[in-house]
Amino acid sequence: MMSTEHTYRQFDAELEAVRANVLKMGGLVEEQIMNAIEALVEGDLKLADQVEANDHNVNALEVAIDEDCTHIIARRQPTASDLRMVMMVVKTITDLERIGDEAAKIARMSRLIHQAERISLPRFTEVKYMADLVLDMLRKALDGFARLDATLAVEIARQDQAVDEEFRLNLRHLITFMMEDPRTISVFIDILFVTKAIERMGDHAKNMSEYVVYMVKGKDVRHTSLEEIEKEVL
Repeated sequence: MMSTEHTYRQFDAELEAVRANVLKMGGLVEEQIMNAIEALVEGDLKLADQVEANDHNVNALEVAIDEDCTHIIARRQPTASDLRMVMMVVKTITDLERIGDEAAKIARMSRLIHQAERISLPRFTEVKYMADLVLDMLRKALDGFARLDATLAVEIARQDQAVDEEFRLNLRHLITFMMEDPRTISVFIDILFVTKAIERMGDHAKNMSEYVVYMVKGKDVRHTSLEEIEKEVL
């Protein structure tokens, strides 16, 4: 009996260590986004270089956590909610790694935008607003992961709709600017890539919140409407 209790305690400790590493990875990705946007807005090319250099830290954490999950499945053969927990972790770190990739992409675009000889540089107010929305989504997704709070998925899904609408609005504005002054086409195409990267980050944060719903409720709400998510978790 004591041996069984010891095994359960070890298993719980392993799961908790994995969850802690996911939150550590999430904090690193959050920092990457903030630095990438600052590099873009301020024209800080050294910071852009730092974001690209730090991308390997995000990738390394994904590999390490993935290996830990593989070992847990092999040794512990988890079932039911424990298996859902491990699967949630594996999927979450994939989305976090992809958010990190998008942050590195923004850093690369920042360099292109600020290194080239431009007639004038646009303000990045709309880009900053989109990024702040996505950062809030990511923080809520990580909070939901930490506390196993599925209700946050509804708020995140609503914010994702707002981010998508902002992207469409920005796209229309950028096309208008390019039509009015063809000399701006190059820089506005670069900015379009940035806004698309931010929109993709929002999609990944929404995915993360949906994994929490699956963990808590045992219901897969991916590719469903906001109304269906609300019905499931509220």
